[in-house]
Amino acid sequence: MASDKCYLDYILDQLPPEDVTYKAMMGEYIIYYRGKIIGGIYDNRFLVKPAASAKKRMPEAEEEQPYPGAKKMLLVSDPDNREFLRELLEAMYGELPEPKPRRSRIKQEDLS
Repeated sequence: MASDKCYLDYILDQLPPEDVTYKAMMGEYIIYYRGKIIGGIYDNRFLVKPAASAKKRMPEAEEEQPYPGAKKMLLVSDPDNREFLRELLEAMYGELPEPKPRRSRIKQEDLS
C-alpha cells in the first residue's frame, strides 16, 4: 500500500522546513535531514533509523519493517510533538552516515 501525499505533508509540517527534504520512491517517501537519510514514510507510518539516540529517546518504540525484507526501523508514535521531532532529528544527525557521493554516468573516455 502506498503512502498518501497528505500524510507526507502532515509529517513535513511537523519537521523543521529549512533542514528537511524528501524523495518519492515507489509510492513511499524517503526523508532527509540536512542531506542524511533519517527515515521515511511507509504505508502512512513515520519510521526512523534505529540510531542509538533514537532508541534512547523512544525506548518503547515499536520496531517495524518499512517493507518486506527491509531492516527494521523505529515507529514514531507521536508525530504531533514538533519539539520532540526537532530534538530527535538533531540527536540522530551525528550518528547517521554521510551521503555516498553520486557516481557520474559519464565515462572518463567520453571526456577526451
